[in-house]
Amino acid sequence: MTPFKQLDAKCFPLDAANVDTDQLIPARFMQEPRSVGYGQFLLYDQRFDSNNSAIEAFRLNQTRLADAGIIVAKRNFGAGSSREAAVYALVDYGFRCVIAPSFGDIFSSNAVNNGLLPALVTEADAQKLIDYCQNQLASSLTTAPIISVDLENKQIRCADRSIAFEIKSAWRSKLLNGWDDIELTQAYSENIAQFYTDYQLRSPWAVTPQDNTILAVNK
Repeated sequence: MTPFKQLDAKCFPLDAANVDTDQLIPARFMQEPRSVGYGQFLLYDQRFDSNNSAIEAFRLNQTRLADAGIIVAKRNFGAGSSREAAVYALVDYGFRCVIAPSFGDIFSSNAVNNGLLPALVTEADAQKLIDYCQNQLASSLTTAPIISVDLENKQIRCADRSIAFEIKSAWRSKLLNGWDDIELTQAYSENIAQFYTDYQLRSPWAVTPQDNTILAVNK
């Protein structure tokens, strides 16, 4: 994965709570192979009408937000089924960060494993960001709100406002370094090797000669 340090990107305000995985990508599209690009199915039933025509009033369909990289939404984003395709849809569209007061647990894990940052903020701060983005969109027909997300310092900046966000320490490490689960484990190879050495000394009766070659941790 590409390491995530800081992201400066256009922000799409999704003024809604309980945006579940079936809204992010309706189940009927999951029969398609990932190679077709799941971004085209993102929020499909909000973006398109029954004739598959784009709904112009839906802001993500506007040209100025076509390359948005951040979403800010209300609580319980990514709830519902555990489909990883919901994250694929966001990532394939071009999003690298979702800001919300709470997330579906499995969605958050899937997000991190695909390089998507789930930034946890308070409900009040989420509403401030939504209001800021909506006001920026209302004040101009051509420009889009820009937000800066700093993962190293866990800060979100827009205009003169700075907002702190939370993320689990292990997830932050994975995103900062572009690691998957195996690479995260390998980062602790010295600790694992030392534990195994100590374990052999503490419990020699539990170690067979063959065990000496079992734990070969690649750096």
